Amino acid sequence: MLNVDSIKNGIVIDHIRAKRGLEIYEALKLEELDCSVAVITNARSKKMGRKDIIKIDQSIDLDLDILGYIDPNITINIIKNDKRVDKYHVELPKEIVNLKKCKNPRCITSIEQELDQVFILTDEKNKVYRCKYCETKLPRK
Repeated sequence: MLNVDSIKNGIVIDHIRAKRGLEIYEALKLEELDCSVAVITNARSKKMGRKDIIKIDQSIDLDLDILGYIDPNITINIIKNDKRVDKYHVELPKEIVNLKKCKNPRCITSIEQELDQVFILTDEKNKVYRCKYCETKLPRK
């Protein structure tokens, strides 16, 4: 049996699609935190079959757009004094900024390096994002 200590005060990112936990860890730059961070991959789940979980032993500001883009089914649990005090779900963001780079070599963002990389959600059902400047489709994993 795997035993990961509970956290007294912090955040639990739950219901992450299996094998996406490390991608979230890197995207949120959790390695830069000065606290314990546990990434549990392939945990059994009645609802999902398998899932990943991230436990952060500190309260931090999370980029909900990053979480929503990577996996819009994630649940965020806020823990205080060993108890869950808040729980909410992320959503697919309407736009993402500087998470990915446009792959079109003719895009203005390739020439103007200081421009933000902005992608707009153009098809919510299929989770399609397009570059704000050249409309190149952002590939998804």
